[in-house]
Amino acid sequence: MADHVLAIDQGTTSTRAIVFDSAGAVVSVAQREHEQIFPRAGWVEHDPVEIWTNTEWVVASCLTRAAVAASDIAAVGVTNQRETAIVWDRRTGRPVHNALVWQDTRTQPRVDELAGSQDGSGDGTYRFAETTGLPLATYFSASKVAWILDRVPGARQAAEAGHLVFGTPDTWVIWNLTGGARGGIHVTDVTNASRTLLMDLRTLDWSDELLAVWGIPRSMMPEIRSSSEVVGTSQLPDVLHGTPIAGILGDQQAATFGQAAFDAGESKNTYGTGNFLLVNTGTEIVRSDSGLITTVAYRCGDEPARYALEGSIAVTGSLVQWLRDNLGIIQRSEDVESLAATVDDNGGAYFVPAFSGLYAPYWRPDARAALVGMTRFVNKGHIARAALEATAFQTRDVIEAVVADTGRELDELRVDGGMTRNDALMQFQADILGVPVVRPKVVETTALGAAYAAGLATGVWRSRDELRAHWQEDVRFEPRMAQDERERRCRLWKKAVSKSLDWVDDDARALMDAADG
Repeated sequence: MADHVLAIDQGTTSTRAIVFDSAGAVVSVAQREHEQIFPRAGWVEHDPVEIWTNTEWVVASCLTRAAVAASDIAAVGVTNQRETAIVWDRRTGRPVHNALVWQDTRTQPRVDELAGSQDGSGDGTYRFAETTGLPLATYFSASKVAWILDRVPGARQAAEAGHLVFGTPDTWVIWNLTGGARGGIHVTDVTNASRTLLMDLRTLDWSDELLAVWGIPRSMMPEIRSSSEVVGTSQLPDVLHGTPIAGILGDQQAATFGQAAFDAGESKNTYGTGNFLLVNTGTEIVRSDSGLITTVAYRCGDEPARYALEGSIAVTGSLVQWLRDNLGIIQRSEDVESLAATVDDNGGAYFVPAFSGLYAPYWRPDARAALVGMTRFVNKGHIARAALEATAFQTRDVIEAVVADTGRELDELRVDGGMTRNDALMQFQADILGVPVVRPKVVETTALGAAYAAGLATGVWRSRDELRAHWQEDVRFEPRMAQDERERRCRLWKKAVSKSLDWVDDDARALMDAADG
């Protein structure tokens, strides 16, 4: 019996394939980055064709490295960057425009219009939250789809004729994996659908009211399935032909599943391009009064959906990439730890990475990145340390919101994602939280969660309790910082955040437009 599972992890900066064995251990990995396209300030795009080409390559490479055949793979699980929007022609399989990435802010004027204000701060920001669990923000997919239909010549007419379809990257990958224009299936799961601003959390179906608000034909929308069920079979010749596709989860929900945070009250924090804290609320839809969003955590088969509160932080790992690619002060992302270690502290510098505004718990699209508190003493080591510390401070902000909403302090923080390999960052995170930070043996829990969902649906694993038994602690970082020092640094961080607000106004917009030509 086939007892391996292949996970496809289509992320913001790269696509990976990982083969896991029946114990949840990594057998092989293949990864390939794709281009980050920045046509102008605030615009972020990916080439969907490049993403699919990379997907084919990593799947084939991963299987070769694992020395396993398609017959050894019981199922495929797919996880993905969630809110990124792709629109393509179902007849040809060609995208009508580059993907608009979750970080993209070009649709802010439309969001402000719907919110009833020019600066995004009006009461209408939460006008759809009762239905969707989400504030009005450029982060989510709906405004991106509407922009493509309105700005790409002929797109709206083609959509209304039933020729165009929409999907987040999971939908795009699965459509191509199952045949593309020659019979590919058009599906998503409840976790990804809950990130579009178009799904009703209670019915787990597309809202006709919201589709009408954004002017998106229902014929464009994928079928919403559960996170763990067989939805189709791969048609990749000579690689995965006939293998069931049985797991679909947005990346942060997949990481929650991979951390075995299956029940109400359990949580995880993922450190990737951004940071995402999810707290499982079970079958109850819990509304936040503190700047968190309500989302679907997962759904297995016909079981009731499980929900979560989420604190979404836009820029953490991507700030390290910015230091590498835009400033050139490091050669590789992993060099940031050694550079930060050349100094004892941040030298008084605080970095608020609001490149696309601030997400949870602030939801301030008018904010922009700020590096404050600098003197002539500050060098690139201090800037590197301030960049890493920004990740920890932002995480503390969303955890404070969780505590305010739930009334319960965290006993510990389970973490995962690539940045958790940075021991200095994890120690500072524990210090600034005042609670232990726990890193598991398998930190790539996003791919693991997709594999778990697929394996549950195909009998590789029998229950979630079996999966819970796989989880193993690797390192526990205990807080060392004195409480008065912790509080002093957090006050300075809050002051730095205040300096980043109210930046985007008519003058700033005019300057950005002039710079863009």
